[in-house]
Amino acid sequence: MSPNTVTSYCHDVSTFLDACELEPRAVTPADIESYLGKVTAKGLSKRSTARLVSALRNFFAWCVEEGEIKDNPCDRVDAPKLGKYLPAVLSVEEVSAILDSVDLKAPYGKRNRAILEVLYGCGLRVSEAASLRISHIHLKEGFVDVTGKGNKQRLVPLGDMAADAILAYLPDRPTPASAAYDDFLFLSRFGKPISRVSLFNLVKTQAMAAGIRKEISPHTFRHSFATHLIENGADLRIVQEMLGHESILTTEIYTHIDSSTWHKSVLEHHPRK
Repeated sequence: MSPNTVTSYCHDVSTFLDACELEPRAVTPADIESYLGKVTAKGLSKRSTARLVSALRNFFAWCVEEGEIKDNPCDRVDAPKLGKYLPAVLSVEEVSAILDSVDLKAPYGKRNRAILEVLYGCGLRVSEAASLRISHIHLKEGFVDVTGKGNKQRLVPLGDMAADAILAYLPDRPTPASAAYDDFLFLSRFGKPISRVSLFNLVKTQAMAAGIRKEISPHTFRHSFATHLIENGADLRIVQEMLGHESILTTEIYTHIDSSTWHKSVLEHHPRK
């Protein structure tokens, strides 16, 4: 699992055990259900609750394997059913407005434009963009070598606009704070790799500057990238590969295909046309 997932699961389990003030072997299904009731009453979303149940189920499954307990108390606890999660999506015009809102003459303006171009133009996750290496960018060949979840690598085409933005940024790239950061593409003003939090703040700041009032994040660019590809006729399997999804079912949900697009595509390719 990714470091972020490990951190989240450990936090969920330790918070639960601290709140219950019980040893793991003493926890019952009633204790878990009571805790879930309290956190949901405080406004915890269904998705976060499902992650919490998953973390606890995995932890107690490990306890069973280690012989600490006989039965997994989570076996009798149901996780909330999740509907299809469809985050906010930007129109092509809104994406252009956000990109054009960046002042290229401002300090780090060229860097910020390059970040946004890569987030949208390559559909990268925020962690993938933050950890992008210069040696993984192949401008002449027109692709980026991306390391995604589970350290799985994939090749993503690099469009001309994203490539041009990177080339414009490189001469102004801050001096790395140490040799360990020499290969990181996007650096902070301190010469260290830019953080995920900084990328979130950048997206929100530029959205406001462009007059976009939607609640968006770096992930919104990834979702919009996939949606626009599908709407323009890209093959779903190709989009799946570019996004790094193991299952195409994830891509189908994630790309938010509108009915008119797939309806037209099916009829055009129908064997009984």
